[in-house]
Formats: sequence, C-alpha cells, structure tokens
Amino acid sequence: MSILKSKSIHFRIVSFRNIILPALFLLFTISLLLFSKTNLSATKEGLSLWANSVLPSLFPFFIATELLGYTSIIPSIGKLFSWLMRPLFHVPGEGAFALVMGMISGTPVGAKIATDFYEKGITTKEESERLLSFTNNSGPLFIIGTVGISLFGDTLLGYLLLFTHLLACLTVGFLFRFWKYKKPSQKNTFTHSLVYTQEPISLGQMLSSSITNSTKTIVMIGGFVVLFSVIISVLQQSHILSFLGNMLSPIFQVFGIETSFVTPVLTGILELTNGVKNVSMVVTKHLSTSVTLCAFLLGFGGISIGLQVLSIVSKTNLSIVPYFLGKLLQGIFAAFYTYLMIAWFPIFNLDLQSVSSNLGKSLANTTTSFSYLAWGMVLFLVLWMIKSFLAKRKCMKI
Repeated sequence: MSILKSKSIHFRIVSFRNIILPALFLLFTISLLLFSKTNLSATKEGLSLWANSVLPSLFPFFIATELLGYTSIIPSIGKLFSWLMRPLFHVPGEGAFALVMGMISGTPVGAKIATDFYEKGITTKEESERLLSFTNNSGPLFIIGTVGISLFGDTLLGYLLLFTHLLACLTVGFLFRFWKYKKPSQKNTFTHSLVYTQEPISLGQMLSSSITNSTKTIVMIGGFVVLFSVIISVLQQSHILSFLGNMLSPIFQVFGIETSFVTPVLTGILELTNGVKNVSMVVTKHLSTSVTLCAFLLGFGGISIGLQVLSIVSKTNLSIVPYFLGKLLQGIFAAFYTYLMIAWFPIFNLDLQSVSSNLGKSLANTTTSFSYLAWGMVLFLVLWMIKSFLAKRKCMKI
C-alpha cells in the first residue's frame, strides 16, 4: 500500500514538473507578448519600488546581520534571552536575535537569519522551522510610514497596525512552540560551544563576504518584486483577477465585507505593497474594514514574500510549511486584534468609535461573522495542540 502511495505522489510530482509548469510558463511568455505595453510599465514600477523602497531599507540590515554573525554578540544574546525564548517558543536564546532583527528590518531578514542559524548549527532543524513561522514581519518603517501615514494619513493608525502585527507575531510564535517539539537530548547541550569556534578573519574579509552575500539576497528580492508586478499586471489585463474576484464576492458578502475589496485583497495576497495600497484606496463608509483588511495582509505578507523566503531556505532541508501556516495565522490574528482595538478604543476616530462608548455593545459587535471565524481558528488550534500532546504521551508510554 505504501509503495502504491509513493508511486502516486511521484507521478503527481513528475506531472507537475513536466506538464503543468511548462504550460504555465508558456502562457506567461505569451501574455508578456500580448500585454507588452502594460507589462513594460509594470516592470518599471517594480524596479522603482525595489530601488526606492526595498533596497534602501533592507540592504543595510542584510550587511549588518552578516557582520554581526562574525562577532560574539549572537552567543551573548543567546545567554541573555535563553530564559525567555526557550520556555515561550521552544527555541534557543539566539532566536531573540532573529526575532528582533525581523521586527526592525522587515521580511525576509528573519528567514535569512533562521537559515544561517541552521547552517551554522546554532539551531536544530525543528527550531529553525519554528523561527521561520514568526520571525518574518513587516518593518515598522513600512507599517507606520507607508501604510499609516502615506496611505491612511494617520500616524496613530500606523502604530495600531504595528502593535497588532507584533502581537499576532508573538501569538503565532507561542502556538508554534509545539511544532515537532521533543525534549532536547544531552547531545545538543554542547552544540553552542562548538558553533562559535571560528578561525579569525580580517575586517576586509568580513566586509567583502557580508556585502557579497547581502547583494545576492537583495538582487534576488528585486527579481521577485519585478516578477510579481508583471504577474499582477497580466492577471489584471487578462481579466483573470476580476474573474476570481467575482467568484469570491459571495464569501466576502457572507462576512459583511464590501465586494469592492475583493480585487485589492487578491492583489495583496499576491504582493503586499500593491495590495495595501489598493485596499486603502477603496472608497467606503467603513474605514475600519480597510484597516482590518490591511492588518490581515500585513500579517500574511503575500505570496511574493513567501517565495522570497522559499528561495532562501531552499538551499537547506528546512520545511517551508511552518512559514506559510504561521503567516496565514498571523494575518488572521492581526486582523482580529485590530478589529477589537478599533471596537474598544474610540481614539482611532473610525466608524466603530460610537460602539466603543459602551463595553457591552462593543462585545456584541465582536460577535460578528468575522469574530466567529477568528475564534473558530483559535479553537481549531487548541484542539490540534491537545491532540498532538495526547499523541506524544501515547508514544512515550509505548
């Protein structure tokens, strides 16, 4: 039975690589020719976005993290934060470096650090996968400056989105502490003392290696930004995006979300920056909906960033599954926390502020279909953790 199953999986993989992928690539090439004019504009916009926003904000952080890897600051952070990171997230104290740098600099810095930790033996495979699930976050400059101030014209909303974004990140990290968790063996207790025994190198070698590695990563990210700008342009010109929007409109209506948000949200699921921009531009009486949807997109990060992370971890045997599951959950939790904050605190001056004058009415508002969805996800996670715990105990008894 297992042989038949493995053959079936192998056949699907071969079919995907030999039939589906070539067909998709061929269609994409034909689309480039059919919509060459708009694709040219999309390519220029993607390059401009990368050169003006991504490159200045991320490249210095890539170099900084590379340089810090040659110093003793990472093991020092490990000793300092081991008491916090180990019980909360089941990762070594060095994970605090990935978490903090991921929060400050934005994606995909956290993924790069988690991958470097695994390659250097600082973290195990399971610990690195846990780090992948919650250390890749949108940076404060992007959330407050771009989303809050530039798109919504409200600094306070930027701080709100940053707070709920980080709160959702920590929530996901705590939930993923159970990912493939097993009690550390005695063998792993000496890992960290061996990792940092490196041959001394000169400052010039440090700088050269750091700049070279950072350049490779930032150019790769630029390629993804341009590619997805073109893909979104093709989907718009071929009306595929509007077709998908029409299919998903009934689902949005069930949750009380205006259908005018469907296409912008789909764009954000593909690529974050364009998505939050389009969501903020939707004319609506319920500004809270725009902010909540932006919170979801910021937490999820988009498929474009997901593929950037995949390209970073693909040189190892780390699984990308924790990343995608973690980002989906982070988007849901970020939207849920944002909704509650808007409903309970009138200082944000949104359409729900009248509700927050009465706590009872506020609580009643949170029991909408959106809240049911979020709490349903929480319940599912709790049941899943209980099931994993019971299965683990059963295996231990056996």
